[in-house]
Amino acid sequence: MQLTFEGDIWYWRGPAPFHFVTVPEEQCVEVRAVSKVVSYGWGMIPAAVTIGGTTWTTAMFPKNGGYIVPIKDFVRRDEGIDDGDRVTLLLSIDA
Repeated sequence: MQLTFEGDIWYWRGPAPFHFVTVPEEQCVEVRAVSKVVSYGWGMIPAAVTIGGTTWTTAMFPKNGGYIVPIKDFVRRDEGIDDGDRVTLLLSIDA
């Protein structure tokens, strides 16, 4: 399954600080449809993500009934993006 969507990068200051993009509800519906097949525990969904010319693998986290995509530091650096920037993500989930 491949999904394309836009979202704003936001920063979480928890014990392991990280940047994320929230998956819009429309795409969350599609992710939920395959989640039982692809999740490896705690609702984590493995995915390949592309922003600009950078592709990496990660796992989406369940949050507040939806999903969030972690944005690694090297991606933000290589793509020149940061907290508050609006980005387009291509999300690939092997279902």
